[in-house]
Amino acid sequence: MSKYVYLTATPEALIASMLTPSEFGAYLSTGTKKRNKGQAIFFEVDLSKIEKLIDMENLNSRCVAKHDGKPKSSVYLSVYKVLELIPLEALKSLYLTTDNGHTLELKREVYDPAKEIANKLHLYQELCPVTPLVASELAPAGFVKKLTDGSTPIVLPKLFFVDLKLGELATNPLYGSVEHLPYTNVGHLRDCLEILKGEYKKHMKTVQRVYYGTILYRTIESGFYVGSGDDVLYYRYPTMTELENINYEFFRSI
Repeated sequence: MSKYVYLTATPEALIASMLTPSEFGAYLSTGTKKRNKGQAIFFEVDLSKIEKLIDMENLNSRCVAKHDGKPKSSVYLSVYKVLELIPLEALKSLYLTTDNGHTLELKREVYDPAKEIANKLHLYQELCPVTPLVASELAPAGFVKKLTDGSTPIVLPKLFFVDLKLGELATNPLYGSVEHLPYTNVGHLRDCLEILKGEYKKHMKTVQRVYYGTILYRTIESGFYVGSGDDVLYYRYPTMTELENINYEFFRSI
């Protein structure tokens, strides 16, 4: 049986498994007896690019089929500073799993900062290694660089986050329509966005400090980003029409 290595984002962990990505997603979200329920977000990691960074002897001795021939579901390799450890070039596809076990694959795409829209506000849910909900006037590439290049007192080695929909609030925080935006405490969100629009040199504002472990997949705007400094990996999220065509079970589950 093949062996895989996955980097889970919530919580952060490096896990070896004999399950394929779709099987692993179902295992994380529903458990082996379907008694668990929760979203899962994880990367597949290119094992050949991290062999010198992990204990391969430990992996090979523990990640083996069970006595009855069933594949080993999970072998935890690390739960601390995992994203910091793994080089960006080792990250393969990103997988999103619904709380009933349907998994969507997002492939890496080339990110083009030239296509970023100017004068637009953003809402980012940070996922790893920290998890606040942050409003920012910075586009994704600038947001990654600001938090990872050492130019601010708060510095992260890498950052993984998702870009969320703001609708009309992206350009009109005070009076823009909030129709189809299912966020709690919209008044506070408007205030945060208006502060960014009105204060020179203020690039980001924390909207919510605590992440409760669930993303409304229908609120994802452009997709997911992970990077450090000028290096950014982009995982585009399909439109609802595209999603319905490419993965109907996932589409129905969100």
